Amino acid sequence: MNSPSNVSLTFYSAIASALLLFSLLMSTPTNAQLSSTFYDNTCPNALNTIRTSIRQAISRERRMAASLIRLHFHDCFVQGCDASILLSEAATSTSEQTAAPNAGSARGYEVIDAAKAEVEKICPEVVSCADILAVAARDASFAVGGPSWTVKLGRKDSTTASRDLANSDLPFFGSNVNQLIANFARKGLSARDMVALSGAHTIGQAQCSTFSDRINSNGSDIDVGFASTRTRGCTNANLAPLDLVTPNSFDNNYFKNLIQKKGLLESDQTLFSRGPTDSIVSQYSSNPATFKSDFAASMIKMGDIIDPVTSQNGVIRRICSALN
Repeated sequence: MNSPSNVSLTFYSAIASALLLFSLLMSTPTNAQLSSTFYDNTCPNALNTIRTSIRQAISRERRMAASLIRLHFHDCFVQGCDASILLSEAATSTSEQTAAPNAGSARGYEVIDAAKAEVEKICPEVVSCADILAVAARDASFAVGGPSWTVKLGRKDSTTASRDLANSDLPFFGSNVNQLIANFARKGLSARDMVALSGAHTIGQAQCSTFSDRINSNGSDIDVGFASTRTRGCTNANLAPLDLVTPNSFDNNYFKNLIQKKGLLESDQTLFSRGPTDSIVSQYSSNPATFKSDFAASMIKMGDIIDPVTSQNGVIRRICSALN
């Protein structure tokens, strides 16, 4: 028979072990559950199915590649990469789709819904919308000449959205370089990540309302000829390519534009304005391989932004725009 002292020792040892285990579990990063092989057994054809759907969408409209990359970015910066941006106004009164940075500009929702529908045919309620969006961004990049990367999988879909967070957390087209660095730092991303991810503006288009002040400013940080070209036909409803030279190809021309004072948005040109990110822009402008490698690495890092609440209580939505 154990003595009282031995019983007490055993009891407290068990408590200590339990507390240690709890501490380790709580300190384990939430994204540790993400794995590139997450669906290998439960839905082995998921990635091929998504890729086919995304390629078809981009073949119909090449601009869609930029839209899908941006959609993933705008998702991850609000509540983490949890597909909250995909919830429509009909699904939640706090839809992020109607936040100022998204309203009338974020697009591609129907493409993700279509990819989800195809995946649901082969693996019902297995693959999350958040993972489909992350894979779609990778496939979109590769489809227009950009880098590919290994997407970590296993995200859950949020049951909530936050218009307020979308308005406060998403970068603003009029931000200066220090504001952008701080904005990205709050998401665990470095200044180099910020510049690399901004390079997605080598493809896609912007609404005139986002750059009209810049091209009409007569500022010293904008090429006069470039401003004149952009001014012609600029109304709030018009779109203009972010990169005038190769607007549909993922290359490093965006950074060459910045050095020539031909950044379309204020938040573009500020990256090369005698500031802390000038050297990164210069490196990317002369070394496209470095830019593409860093872009891929930063996309993986951004994809690791996970909301702890969603990771524990999230769901697999059957339709990306709606709650189950």
